[in-house]
Amino acid sequence: MDKTINTHPKGTAEGQALLIFGANGDLSKRKLLPAIFQLHIDGLLPEKFLVIGCGSDLKDEHTFRKDVEQHMHIFAKQNVERYPEKFSSFIGMLYYKTVNNKQAEDFEELKKYAYEVTDRNSIPHNFIYYFSIPPFMYEKVGNHLVSCGLNSEKDGWKRIIVEKPFGYSLDSAEELDRKLHEGFQEHQIYRIDHYLGKETVQNIMVTRFANGFFEPVWNRSYVDRVEITAAEKIGVGDRGGYYESSGALRDMIQNHLLQVLAIVAMEPPAVFDSDSIRNETVKVLQALRPIKPEEVEKYVVRGQYSEGKRRGETIPAYRDEKDVVADSTTETFVALKLYVDNWRWSDVPFYIRSGKNLPVRVTEIVIHLKPAPLQLFKQRCATQQTNMIILRIHPDAGIAIDFGMKIPGAGYKVQNVNMDFHYSDLMQSKIPEAYERLLLDCMTGDSTLYARADAVHASWKFVDSILNTWNENAEIPLYLYPANTWGPKEADALFGDKRIKWQDQCDKFSCEI
Repeated sequence: MDKTINTHPKGTAEGQALLIFGANGDLSKRKLLPAIFQLHIDGLLPEKFLVIGCGSDLKDEHTFRKDVEQHMHIFAKQNVERYPEKFSSFIGMLYYKTVNNKQAEDFEELKKYAYEVTDRNSIPHNFIYYFSIPPFMYEKVGNHLVSCGLNSEKDGWKRIIVEKPFGYSLDSAEELDRKLHEGFQEHQIYRIDHYLGKETVQNIMVTRFANGFFEPVWNRSYVDRVEITAAEKIGVGDRGGYYESSGALRDMIQNHLLQVLAIVAMEPPAVFDSDSIRNETVKVLQALRPIKPEEVEKYVVRGQYSEGKRRGETIPAYRDEKDVVADSTTETFVALKLYVDNWRWSDVPFYIRSGKNLPVRVTEIVIHLKPAPLQLFKQRCATQQTNMIILRIHPDAGIAIDFGMKIPGAGYKVQNVNMDFHYSDLMQSKIPEAYERLLLDCMTGDSTLYARADAVHASWKFVDSILNTWNENAEIPLYLYPANTWGPKEADALFGDKRIKWQDQCDKFSCEI
């Protein structure tokens, strides 16, 4: 029988209700409700728990339950068929209230409904509000919750989960924080980043701090450079309108990969708790060396996919996608070189790249170690003699250590080999999906894997200077790259050495081709 990897003992969360704003949207259908059902299967939900869907569609709880049943047979089919009794009891947890997010009076009615439903089920007024809505509605919904007293913790705790993007710039992020803090305290605000919910991202801390042979080399004395790659095989699809206002730098670097970098580079926390861990990741983000306007072209490469081929089929150019303007300069690929100016990482370059319509879907961190001080076998190497620690986040999650070994036979010919561990080898365990872990953490009041305000501001501060330079200097090139390739070749120039290229992402682990 499957066993969930989770640090939370069963039944530790208090009785509570989860209110999903945007309950009829894709995120709710594809991720949130399937994740809640999985938690129910695993016995990790509170003993007393219910979900209230909030949406503009006119329907009652019976219709909502029927709609959810239909969608769950698509997005959680295996679980639905395998656990019919659990599915029946899960459907019984679902309620619905029609809410127009622009109408304050609807929130007064929502409060009455939420109190009536929870009281009927003997559930305390502990509420989580999940904002599965467009970012421009965060402030308005937050204000309406405050105006009707649904932020008050006098009769039970209240928490809000805010989806990305959290702002579009440093100024907008600070303004959104200011507005939300008018009615909610920082401990009530959970800024979700599903990347931090991935089991393999969390395992970076365990890899470093639980093993005596990793941490001693995790610094400038032994590390030559660090690469972080997040490649997507798909294009923007029907999200061209959103992507035009976002781009790869906002969509992936600010929201996800800088947070991953912070976990890779953080100092050991004094205590393994939420505040201590987040204090250390914030320090990393605050130590990022700013890229000056005159340095942007040197340290940042942006690209946009043009028409390409995959398995004989034509992939349209970004500018031909739906809701994308014909002369768009939005980047679908970005690669950058940056530094963390602190004692541990002084002058160690970090390279980050992310893009759409690349050959494979993969997220991976590669720690390149410095070569041995004396290369005794340099002339006998069948391959380049380097050592790497590879942390694969997705797919085929695992860890590999790359090192040189003698080829059997006479003499001392050396070839690079790797020792690897794949999470799939844990046949008796099941790796939870990111939303399962993050929802459960919020239910139990654990904010470790949620972004704190100062971390969001620090990452926006770093990214803003690049975005502003792009906007102000039209001469900075936007390189086109054919879809289904690894982005513009100019990204290799960031290394400053023609012998060095980006690590082959399918070299040590399998990829989604």
